[in-house]
Amino acid sequence: MPAGYMLRLGSGLDRALLIKFMHRTYQERDAADVCVHLAQTVEQYLSSETPLWWVTPAPEADSEAPYTLSSDRSPQPIACLWLGTAIDQRQGDRHTHIFLLHVLPEHRRKGIGRALMYHAEAWAKTRGERQIGLQVFQSNQAALNLYQSLGFQTQSLWMVKPLP
Repeated sequence: MPAGYMLRLGSGLDRALLIKFMHRTYQERDAADVCVHLAQTVEQYLSSETPLWWVTPAPEADSEAPYTLSSDRSPQPIACLWLGTAIDQRQGDRHTHIFLLHVLPEHRRKGIGRALMYHAEAWAKTRGERQIGLQVFQSNQAALNLYQSLGFQTQSLWMVKPLP
């Protein structure tokens, strides 16, 4: 993690916070989005097989109180990474899939997203996987730039047609 930040593993107890981060992601894309489906998505997919990590500000070195992750005074997360597994539709191979990577706007462009992507890659390698997949909104140019700079390439396009 970049200086001033630390990474901690989340748990199933973080469902509400994960939904909140997912909601922020969709609201940035379209403020009018109604995200009632997010709770169902988290309920269905968050498990010990789909790890969740949080980034928090690191404790101040001159802090008077001892810092513990279980403390009620622990800093609020400013970023998250949620991973899962998918199947490559061309080869049939299992691979890591990034369900969510979100950094709060005021903490962007500090290397946090890049560090989380490196963490995802390391996690996938420990599982013996040879690729990572993700879905990104075409209008999210900052994310596209990050992923392309890390070697991600477009494999397919997800196309939709609204029906009346």
